[in-house]
Amino acid sequence: RGNWDQRPWYRLLLNLVHDLNSPSPALDPISLGILSVFGSAFHVVQPLVVPGFAFAWMELVSHRMFFSNLLLAKNQRGWGVAHQLIIDLFLFLEPHLRRTELTDAIKHLYKGTLRVLLVLLHDFPSFLAGYSLSFCNVIPENCVQLRNLILSALPQQLMALPDPFTPNLKIDLLPEISQNPVILSDVTGPLGNIREDLDGYLKSRQPSNFVGEMLLPRLYKEGAKPGSLGDVDAPRVNSLVLYVGTQAISRLQNSVIAHTPEMEVLQKLMELDDRGRYISLNAIANQLRYPSSHTHYYSCVMLFLFGEAKAEGVKEQITRVLLERLIVHRPHPWGLLITFLELIKNQRYQFWSHPFTRCATEIEKVFESVARSCVVPDGGALRSAGTAGGDERAQ
Repeated sequence: RGNWDQRPWYRLLLNLVHDLNSPSPALDPISLGILSVFGSAFHVVQPLVVPGFAFAWMELVSHRMFFSNLLLAKNQRGWGVAHQLIIDLFLFLEPHLRRTELTDAIKHLYKGTLRVLLVLLHDFPSFLAGYSLSFCNVIPENCVQLRNLILSALPQQLMALPDPFTPNLKIDLLPEISQNPVILSDVTGPLGNIREDLDGYLKSRQPSNFVGEMLLPRLYKEGAKPGSLGDVDAPRVNSLVLYVGTQAISRLQNSVIAHTPEMEVLQKLMELDDRGRYISLNAIANQLRYPSSHTHYYSCVMLFLFGEAKAEGVKEQITRVLLERLIVHRPHPWGLLITFLELIKNQRYQFWSHPFTRCATEIEKVFESVARSCVVPDGGALRSAGTAGGDERAQ
């Protein structure tokens, strides 16, 4: 109701959260159970269900006596509840953030969300990194900075990132490149009935018409006609791209990526309409994160797609997906920088010869600005930041 006051309920629940989660010999043995009960209660009254409680809900969920304790629970047993609550917040914001103009209330809620994510990025980066797939599934494509925040999360076991501007940096020689990232999201769930045929094709290229006829129509939402604007199932595409990549990495063992069934599937996605191709390229770019086997593989995939694309529109769209993530405020994912640097510097891709880099004065200035920001600090010319990784596997 319009005249409903959320403040008394906020105060009541806050007192309960504080009292029942304070250190206590009597309550400590059942602390996780208490946190789980509060988590279930907050899930029931999430903003989608009770919009008038949204601000109080966010204050309660992000409170240090609740969320921090949830993430600090032994063996990550509270992470599932925390993940669901963050998803609840994103699901409420998603339709609002797709609009060009935001109301003052949504602006404040969005700023609060950014602050919560910044705290998580600083204190619990492994949580954000582990669930990046499911978080990106519910973040609109136009929320580039929000997505960059999540994709920039660096697991705590990685002490520091290699400088992407290091001269002659060999990406494939980094020890982290051989390690698979931890994925806590459900990868196979969104695939639905695609998975059985997909597994068969990746193992033996059977059914033989899977890529040619069966794949693309099954990437649309139920009841949607292929080619309908906005009806490509983004979570399914995100899961498909990640699943195909994990299968390729387990089988490739540093061999070339061209002419493999996995690459055939990823190349087929480039035949979707503009909207579907944009979703597919974003799904690939979402895997350009910290140094890992996934970042290395998907960086090679992105460069391979650019180099092999015959249509200028595909090359332009790949550039758009990378560039729009770099022109927003930091942080920028490490793998994104590595991939873009390789694209603009490696003469194989002839990046600056493409007409879309010079199609308008404004666009030209944007490219020049980004290129200047990628110059090595000593003022020298740009040098290769991953030639070995981009060259050897993308043959």
